[in-house]
Amino acid sequence: MPEAVIVEALRTPVATSFKGSLRDVDAFALADRIVGAAAAKLDPAAVDDVILGEGLYGGGVVARHAAVTAGLTNVPGLALNRHCAAGLSSVQMAAASIRAGMDELIIAGGVNSMSTAPRGYRVVGEERVDWNSPTHPDRPDAPNRDMSITVGWNAAQRAGVTREEMDAWALRSHRNALRAIDEGRFADEVVPVETPRGLFEVDEHPRRDTTLAKLASLKPLHPEIEGFSITAGNASGVNDAAAALVVASDRLGLPALATVRAWASVGVDPAETGLAPVKAIPKALSRAGLTPGDVDLFEINEAFAAMCVATIALLGLDPERVNVNGSGCGLGHPVAATGSRMLVTLVHELRRRGGGIGVAAMCAGGGMGSAAVIEVHTP
Repeated sequence: MPEAVIVEALRTPVATSFKGSLRDVDAFALADRIVGAAAAKLDPAAVDDVILGEGLYGGGVVARHAAVTAGLTNVPGLALNRHCAAGLSSVQMAAASIRAGMDELIIAGGVNSMSTAPRGYRVVGEERVDWNSPTHPDRPDAPNRDMSITVGWNAAQRAGVTREEMDAWALRSHRNALRAIDEGRFADEVVPVETPRGLFEVDEHPRRDTTLAKLASLKPLHPEIEGFSITAGNASGVNDAAAALVVASDRLGLPALATVRAWASVGVDPAETGLAPVKAIPKALSRAGLTPGDVDLFEINEAFAAMCVATIALLGLDPERVNVNGSGCGLGHPVAATGSRMLVTLVHELRRRGGGIGVAAMCAGGGMGSAAVIEVHTP
């Protein structure tokens, strides 16, 4: 059986939606840019597929648009949606096809542009109302359009995560992201994007002026709920970005950055969405014949600080090995791109450290979770 190896790992900078640098750059342009960069060193005839996670973007196939734009006219495209885990699942799907011997070279990743996503509506009686397709039936304890309750608050309650712990983790996320930017850790992974306002080169979501006092001063998103502790400060950002990895068969002999060792996706009760990584991580590690103690670095998406802190506590992880370059709260959460962005960052950070085992994991709307295990080779 061939191994699935990662031979390229790139992402755009992460922008703040609606008011940030990518507010006029749509998902097609973001995908065109990142797929084009990923394909730059490839023989177009060798590429079997382009798989991109996407969400809330109207039903087209952004991946095919990007393939054609990149000159990959004979390469199909696939739109994949697993909400927050879409970009991670695209790489898993690519690895599966390669390990099965069906394909040999796939560009996989994700793209997200909340700034330019179309608004949906439906007609109810004679009234036209805003509408988004739900992923689970609406329930009071798990509203399908309010993740601050379904993911953040529920995870905090079930794992006993305090407001102070959430705010501290959010501050850490900003500081880790800023440290990574200032030290040039993202230099090998970031592909600049030309915008109507100039070249966008550096992640813009982390806040240098964030302090514990400022975070503590923010009002909870649901003050009517007693003890509610989720705020805009300990929640992820709303962001735009794209990421892509080239996944290939090791039989091609291309220089490999990493090997995809295993992966797993899980379903949980929607009210337990924030805790889905607690099931996904052990399942993926078990498939790789590993334990959490074998892992050098974790990327666990901070959809809300509460679910990340809860995952660390419930699995007994070393927090110093988690999100060393920031994540959703600080760096930002470009939903459909986040999973692939996490893998991109994980590959480059582990290479910077001399190699090792990495795990990227996240919860996903509707009561889902996913995790992938990679082994980064010594540079």
